[in-house]
Amino acid sequence: MTHGWILVTAIVVAAGCGGGPKPPEPVVPMDSILAAADTNYRAGRCKRAQPGLSRAVGELSSRDPRVAEAMYRLAECDYAAGLYLEASRQFRRVADGHGGHPLAADALLRSGDALAELWKHPELDPLYGESALAVYRELLARFPTSRAAARAAIKLAALEDRFAEKDYLNGFFYFRLKAYDSAIIYFRSVVANFAQSQFAARALLRLVESYRAVGYAEEERETCDHLRRYYPDAEGLADTCPPVIGTP
Repeated sequence: MTHGWILVTAIVVAAGCGGGPKPPEPVVPMDSILAAADTNYRAGRCKRAQPGLSRAVGELSSRDPRVAEAMYRLAECDYAAGLYLEASRQFRRVADGHGGHPLAADALLRSGDALAELWKHPELDPLYGESALAVYRELLARFPTSRAAARAAIKLAALEDRFAEKDYLNGFFYFRLKAYDSAIIYFRSVVANFAQSQFAARALLRLVESYRAVGYAEEERETCDHLRRYYPDAEGLADTCPPVIGTP
């Protein structure tokens, strides 16, 4: 009898001390989770927003448009943190996995932006810059009438200018060493690939001087004609390509 009372007492004490089953935690609706994440995201509190956004991506159906929105915001948080490669990949997932979503074009634009951030200086390995070029061009092809495409066209031109600068500087390096054949390769690349850049006319002028130095008279004449026709206001044109006596 004594042992029985001891057992009952132990059970009662254990129950009183919280040893029994805990009540289930209240289920928070996804709408509430996303509303809280939205508030934090808009206030710039990405660290507070990320758990709710990640939960939405993991728990909602991939067909739910809120998934694309959550992924896009997670990518923006990575971008803000300087995690450009991860941000680019996350934006890419939005564009490829949710191509019909209103954010798809913007996601592709931001994917290119993140890659461009990884190539800030012409002297660096251009791999990320080339990837950014490809993404901007893809955006123009996939979503040509979108606002994102209009912005991408401007960014594409600026990025092409940096590539033109890279080739021009490489060419000028060899030009100063009087390694004219190597210089010609780079200057031609500027003209062929980035004719709209601010470095195209400069490259043509250096091409004329390079051709002149190695005795390529026909190439020199043709390049001067090209300059007069397409870049008549190029600084230094009259000195580099003086008018031929007897021509109007």
